[in-house]
Amino acid sequence: AAARLAAEQEVENLSGLSPNPEKDIFVVRENRTTCLMAEFAAKFIMITEQADIPLARGAEVTGKCGTNESELEISWLQQAYTLKLFFLKEGHNTSREQEAFWRLSQVQFTYDTKEHTYFKNTVSPRKHTASSRHLSALVTPAGKSYECQAQQTISLTSSDHQKSVQLLLSEVRVQPFDITADFVFSEEHKCPVDEREQLEETLPLILGLILGLVIVITLCVYHIHHKLTANQVQIPRDRSQYKHMG
Repeated sequence: AAARLAAEQEVENLSGLSPNPEKDIFVVRENRTTCLMAEFAAKFIMITEQADIPLARGAEVTGKCGTNESELEISWLQQAYTLKLFFLKEGHNTSREQEAFWRLSQVQFTYDTKEHTYFKNTVSPRKHTASSRHLSALVTPAGKSYECQAQQTISLTSSDHQKSVQLLLSEVRVQPFDITADFVFSEEHKCPVDEREQLEETLPLILGLILGLVIVITLCVYHIHHKLTANQVQIPRDRSQYKHMG
């Protein structure tokens, strides 16, 4: 069964298709159809070690797709660094019906301090794992992809004396379930930060259009009123002036 699953599963790193050199595109396919897609730029901040570790392009990828659980695993620099993203689809009851959604439920980052690209003069170098706790991120309605251009920070706690590690994600587009077209994301669900920034960008334009419309309407009303009053015959109030009329 495992051999059959391996034969049926295809995992691809399509980072060469991204115009951003810091962003990768990952695709998991089963039974010749896409079941998970992820596109993002990622960097790890090792606060106590003063090390910034980017996710290298051309990383090795594995993945698992399920009805309610999916997983994406990315390794680079000869597996000195491994990022695992766990996704969960579930539902909750509302006043009308049950609504399904998916979320990023867990993040694990394994790093080897024996690797000298980012770690220098480390005491007792070995592998450590940093994990998230009670994570509920990238929450998205079922059947949609998650999109967020803004940078997001996910805090992880390391097994290395409980040191803090931060995962920085940006330019994110992810869909771990319900992909209906091969290599194509479904309709996007934008993150609140992007929606707020978009509103801040368009609000001045909308206010400007409304102000311009008010000015035009005011000028039109003034012009019509002035034209009507100019055409009216002015009747003198002093009766002595009636003899000059006619």
